[in-house]
Amino acid sequence: MSENTKSVCEEKVYEQLYRDHAEKIYFYLYYKFGDSEKARDIVQDSFAKLWINCSKIVIKAAKSFLYKVANNSSINELRQQKSFLKYQNTNQKTITNESPEYQMEEKEFMERLNIAIGNLKSRQREVFLMSRMEKKTYKEIAEISGITVKAVEKRMQLALLNLRKSIPNL
Repeated sequence: MSENTKSVCEEKVYEQLYRDHAEKIYFYLYYKFGDSEKARDIVQDSFAKLWINCSKIVIKAAKSFLYKVANNSSINELRQQKSFLKYQNTNQKTITNESPEYQMEEKEFMERLNIAIGNLKSRQREVFLMSRMEKKTYKEIAEISGITVKAVEKRMQLALLNLRKSIPNL
C-alpha cells in the first residue's frame, strides 16, 4: 500500500506517527516553556486531536498538523502563565581531577547561565535551546516554529546578545 492510499485513521499509521513525532514535539514544548508535565499533556492532546480529525488529514500533513496544534496550545498556556525553564541538576563525575575552586566556579557559572537562559524572552529561549540542545538547523527550527529562517536567525542573534550581556566573558 502506498503512502497516498494509507490513512491517518489506520491504527498502524497513527502509531508510527506517534513514534516518529511525540518525543520531538515534547522537547519542542519543553524548551518553549519549561514544564515537563504541560509538555506531555499538550503532546497527548495534539495526538488526540489528530485522531479526532484523522479522516480530514493526509499523512504528509500530519506532522505539520501536530506541530501547529502543539504550538497553538503552548501559546495559550504561555498567555495564561509565564514560566521559566527549570533545569534539573545533573550529577557530574564524582571523581575528578579538577580543583575544588574550578568545580565551584563551574557550578556558579552554570547557575548564572541557567538563570540567563530562563530570563530570555520565550521565543529567543525556544530558538536557542532547539539550536544548542537539540542541534536543530535554523531551517528545521523555522519549520517547527512556523516562522522564517530570517526570524530564527534574528531570535538567535538576540538570544546570544542577551546572554552575553547577562554573563560577561561568555
